[in-house]
Amino acid sequence: MCGITGFTGHGTKSNGLAMMRSLFHRGPDADGFWMQHDPILFMGHQRLSILDHDGGAQPMWSDDHRLCVVFNGEIYNHLQLRKSLINKGFTFRSDHSDTEVLLYAYRQWGMDMPEQLNGMWAFAILDLDRTCLFLSRDRFGQKPLYYSFQNQVFAFSSELKSIIQHPGIHANISKKALMKYYAYGYIPAPYSLYETIYKLPAGHNLWIDYRSLSHKKWAYWDYEINFHAKKIRFHKNNSRIGQNNLWTL
Repeated sequence: MCGITGFTGHGTKSNGLAMMRSLFHRGPDADGFWMQHDPILFMGHQRLSILDHDGGAQPMWSDDHRLCVVFNGEIYNHLQLRKSLINKGFTFRSDHSDTEVLLYAYRQWGMDMPEQLNGMWAFAILDLDRTCLFLSRDRFGQKPLYYSFQNQVFAFSSELKSIIQHPGIHANISKKALMKYYAYGYIPAPYSLYETIYKLPAGHNLWIDYRSLSHKKWAYWDYEINFHAKKIRFHKNNSRIGQNNLWTL
């Protein structure tokens, strides 16, 4: 379990560090952040090491320093993807970091990359060439990811209590979310406890232009339900027999 967080629009280093501190319990092994000021971008990570303790420090950059990723989860098929990417001409600095595989998988497949993944994940990739952030959540939503657009700020985090550390994000209780909680026993995506903070649904991606804050969200995967039942002809006689049986019980 790791914690990821970040923002763009406006904010300070101290805002970002406060967001990270609230995620310390998710990643006590290490932490890291990166920030620039024109435009303002912050990427933060609290790490619990699962794979490649030394080579998986985050935020992680590509060799040309044009892509940056913060990642929570595990990519089960990262070795197969690594082999495929090496065959396509990519080189890797680490021996078995699934985080590094994400960077170059994005470079190869772009925003179709999550379709290649098998695992559990929530990640944010900063693409400086396309001036965008790309967020994704695994197919079944095993890893949490929240986001908000408020007051010319876009912020994201693994947990609600982290995202509301940013002074531009206001936490007003959502009556609609409470109604859903009382009805279902949980708050379904895309809702959260707060009105203007959303849970990225399972199997979804989110793209943000970090200069204009224009954005789009879409599903890259959905489960299918197939019923393979034989058609049974219904006769009036069968209906009468059924009714008689009911009355005689």
